[in-house]
Amino acid sequence: MSHPHISRRHMLQAGGAAGLVAALGLTGQPAAADGRTTARITDLGPAVVQFSLMSAVLIGDTVYIGSRNIDPVRVIALHLPTRSVVAGTDLTNGHSVQALAADPAGRYLYAGVLQKADVGRPNLFRWDLTTPGTPAEPIGRIGDRDVRALAVAPDGVLYAVGGGADTAPALWEWDPTTRQVRDAGTPGPEGTLVRAVAATGTTVFLGAGTTFNGGGDTGRATLYAYDRSAGTFTSVVPREMERDPSVRDLAVMGGTLVVGSAGSTEPSKVALMDLADLSSYTVATSTGTVAKLFTEIDDTVYFAGEDGIHAYDRRTDTIAPVEFDGPDLGEIWGVDGRDGKIVVTSAFGFVAEIDPAARTSAVIDLAEAGAPRTPQTAMGLAAGDGHVYVGGTGTLARHSLRSGEVVNLRAPGEAKDMVVHGGALYTGQYNSEGIWRHDPRHDRRMHQVADFPHEQNRPLDVALDRKNGLVLVGVQSDTEGGGSLWTYHPRTGRSRCFVDPVDAMQCVRGVASQDGVAYLGGDNTLATGPRSTVVAFDPVRGKELWRIDPRQTAGTAALAVRGRHLYGLSRKGGLFVIDLRRRTLVHRADIREVCNGFAALVTNRGVVYGVSDTTVFRFDPRTFAVSTVVPAVDGSWYSGSHLTNDEAGHLYTMRGRNLIRITDRPGR
Repeated sequence: MSHPHISRRHMLQAGGAAGLVAALGLTGQPAAADGRTTARITDLGPAVVQFSLMSAVLIGDTVYIGSRNIDPVRVIALHLPTRSVVAGTDLTNGHSVQALAADPAGRYLYAGVLQKADVGRPNLFRWDLTTPGTPAEPIGRIGDRDVRALAVAPDGVLYAVGGGADTAPALWEWDPTTRQVRDAGTPGPEGTLVRAVAATGTTVFLGAGTTFNGGGDTGRATLYAYDRSAGTFTSVVPREMERDPSVRDLAVMGGTLVVGSAGSTEPSKVALMDLADLSSYTVATSTGTVAKLFTEIDDTVYFAGEDGIHAYDRRTDTIAPVEFDGPDLGEIWGVDGRDGKIVVTSAFGFVAEIDPAARTSAVIDLAEAGAPRTPQTAMGLAAGDGHVYVGGTGTLARHSLRSGEVVNLRAPGEAKDMVVHGGALYTGQYNSEGIWRHDPRHDRRMHQVADFPHEQNRPLDVALDRKNGLVLVGVQSDTEGGGSLWTYHPRTGRSRCFVDPVDAMQCVRGVASQDGVAYLGGDNTLATGPRSTVVAFDPVRGKELWRIDPRQTAGTAALAVRGRHLYGLSRKGGLFVIDLRRRTLVHRADIREVCNGFAALVTNRGVVYGVSDTTVFRFDPRTFAVSTVVPAVDGSWYSGSHLTNDEAGHLYTMRGRNLIRITDRPGR
C-alpha cells in the first residue's frame, strides 16, 4: 500500500453520505437513519507522519527495526557502516511489531505482531535474511491475541509469549522442522500478560505480571522456568521482585539469566541469576519504573531504563546511568552491543551508537537513512490559537491553520490527550510522564511541567477548569488499580494529585468542568465492581461534592457539560444526561448505532458533539436525540477516538489517517 504525502487541502461540500465519501476518496458505511449531512469538511492531510517503531535487534552490522501504528506493518534493515536503510519487508497482519528475534545462525529474523482484535490471522512471521528481497512469510499464530516477546533456542525452536486473550497467557512453541505452533502450557493464572521470554537448550524462562487493570487480587511479578524435556513449569522469581507488578525483560548471557522488572510504587530491579543454580543470584535496584533490553560489553550489562541507558557493573553489583554527549533517547526499543559501543534504537526515530568509555555518541536519523515516513494512528487531539495538534508515538504534529505547515515535536511516550490554554499546549503523557507543555510563540521543544507518582501512569482525558485556571487530567493506574485526578496551574506552576477520587477500582476516564467544579466519570474494566460512577469534585479543595450512579452496564467513555446538563457516554453505547442543579439522572438512551466503545464529547456552539470510531454525531439540546453529522468517519485512532474544537467553532477529528476540520451549523 502506498501512502502519498498530501500537501494540499481539499475543501469539500457534500450533500449526502455517498457524495462525502466519494469526494474524500474513502470507503465508508452508509449514513445513519437521519441521512444527509450539511457539514462542510476540510481535509488537512495526514495527521502525524514519521517512521514509528516498537522493536529492534542487531544482527551482524544491521539493525532490524519493527514498526508501530503504521499501515502496512513492516520491518526495515538499517546497515550501520553505510548509515542507510538497505532492505525492508511488509507483514500481512497487525498494527505493530513489538517482538523480534534472530535464529542462532543469523539467517532468519522472526517477528511477532500486536493486533487490535484476534482476527484469526497469522501473528508470527519469518524473514529469510539471505534473500531480503523476498517478503517475510507468515508461519502461524499463537492463541493469545498479541505477541509480546520471542526467543529462539540454540536448536532453532522458536518460543513466543504475549496476552490479550480471555484466558491466562501461555507459552507457545514453533518448531521449524514441523512448522507447527504448539501450546506448551500455561504456567499459572496470576498474570494478565507474559512480557518476556528467553531460552537455553534445556529451559525456557517466562516473565509475567499485571500491567493493565491492576489492583485487588491481580497477580504481581512472576518468573517461570519451563523444562523443555519434562514440559513442566517451576516458579523461580527472585523474592526481591515479588512486589513489582511485572517481570519486564529477560536475557541469557553465557551462564547468566538477566531479569529486569517493571516498577510501580518501588523502583525497577535487575537480577543476575546463575543458570546452573537459579537460587544463586544478585539483585540491584535501578531508577524509574523499567529495566529492559539487555546487552553485555566486557563485564558490564547495559539496559534501557526510564530515563536512558543504565549500566550494571558485575564487579560491584551497582547500577548507574550512562553519561554521554548526545540527544535525549526518549522511549527506547532496542539495546545491543557492537565493537564496544551500545547501539540504541529510539522511538524518536533514530539509532544512536554510544561509546560508554569516551562518553560520546553518533546518531543516525532513520528518515534521512531512508526509512519510509508513514501516517500513524493518532492519540490525543487539541486545537486553538491557530494550530491543531495531533499526538502520535514519540511525537506530536503541530498543524498551522494559517500556512498549512506541519511541524513534528518530540515528546517521550504518547500524548494521550491534550488542551490548548492561553496559546500553549498541555498534554497528558503516557507512560508516567506527567503533564508536558509547548508554547509555539516561545518554545522550540516540548518540556515537562508537572510530574506525578509513577503508578499514576496512564492519562486518559484532559480538560480545562476556566474558573480556577487549572488543567485537569483524568488518569488510570495500570498496575495498582483505580486512578487519579491531576491538576496543574499554568500561572503558578503548582500541581496536585488526588488518588482514587471515584473509588479504588475505578479510574478517571472522563473529565468535564463548569463553574469551578470538575465532573469525573469512572471506569472499571474488570468483570466485577462498580462502574460509570460520576463524581462532582472541587479541584481546589480536593473534596468530593456529590456523586451519582448513571445506571450503565459499562464504564464511562466521555463527559461534556452544556448549561445545566452533564452528558455522558458509556463504553457500550449508553447515553446518560444528569441535571446538575437537581443532581438527578434525567435521560438515558441506547445510541450504539453511532457509538460503541471508546468515544469523546465536546460542547461547541451551544451543542454537544460526539465522535466514535465510526461517526461524528450531535445531540438535540432539548430532546437529547442523536443525529449524524459525518457518517463513516472511520478515524484511525490508537487508543480511542477524539474530538476537539477551536475558538471559531470548528470541530477537528480524524478520517482514516487524515486530520479533518468540520464546520457544522445545526438547524441550517
